Amino acid sequence: MLSRKNKLLLFKLLSLFSVVRGYNILVITLAQYLASIYILAPNIPLRDVVLDLNLFLIVTASALTIASGYIINNFYDAEKDLINKPTKSMLDRLVSQRFKLTTYFILNFLAVFAASYISFRAVLFFSAYIFGIWIYSHKLKRIPFLGNLVSSTLAISPFFVVFVYYKNFQTVIFVHAIFLFLLILAREMIKDLESMAGDIAQDYKTIPIIYGPNVSKSLITLLIALTLIPALLLIRTFDVGYMYLYFMACIALLIFFLVLLWKADAKKHYVWLHNIIKFIIVAGVFSILLIDVDVVLNRIL
Repeated sequence: MLSRKNKLLLFKLLSLFSVVRGYNILVITLAQYLASIYILAPNIPLRDVVLDLNLFLIVTASALTIASGYIINNFYDAEKDLINKPTKSMLDRLVSQRFKLTTYFILNFLAVFAASYISFRAVLFFSAYIFGIWIYSHKLKRIPFLGNLVSSTLAISPFFVVFVYYKNFQTVIFVHAIFLFLLILAREMIKDLESMAGDIAQDYKTIPIIYGPNVSKSLITLLIALTLIPALLLIRTFDVGYMYLYFMACIALLIFFLVLLWKADAKKHYVWLHNIIKFIIVAGVFSILLIDVDVVLNRIL
């Protein structure tokens, strides 16, 4: 049996893991490595990619920066989350605001320190990334659509830095990036519908609050329609191996998503819609392995 002190420590660790959304960071880290191995550097031996110190430091700096970003976002949204996510908010509050801020600065320092080993340009990138996350959390997220746009850009930035590192500028990679960006932007707008109660209480000026849910739904519909374009291009124009099955499933699921979107009228419905897009994004990470099954088998075996 754990002592009271150990139980408290365990709950605080769970609280911190909840604040930094450790599960999201693990998925992003895996996505960066899979993209590097099977898309960005398919001709480099697996061992050389996995044991590349610079890549490891890029992924580490990305994870630390993202974790600190979740902390500062949680710090500014503490009151709003009490309304929108009461259960998670109570878990998050097991760690004091002061401790969160201290952790935030430590993580940012470690991220820049890791980047300094790579190059001065990496330091500039991660410093700008840290600042971008802070200014978004502090100011920009309250501005209709601009906040959604900035949030989506910040979300895709960890993949951009790996893309630049390998200097792989193939068109197919840009099309993949557009597909992912549009999905993330649609998810951000769904989150606005999901968190309307807390946003109203905290005087956030989001699109559904200013213009109404139907306008927000129309914009999300447009984004999903635009998402279908790169999905179709990746199926018909580019060689993505068996990953075409993933994109075909995405098209079917996104059409179903739109049907549910226009029927949705309660928070629980928007949570389901949010989870559908999240599932598509996470499934996309693992579907990278389908691009070339022979390469996967050769690299594993």
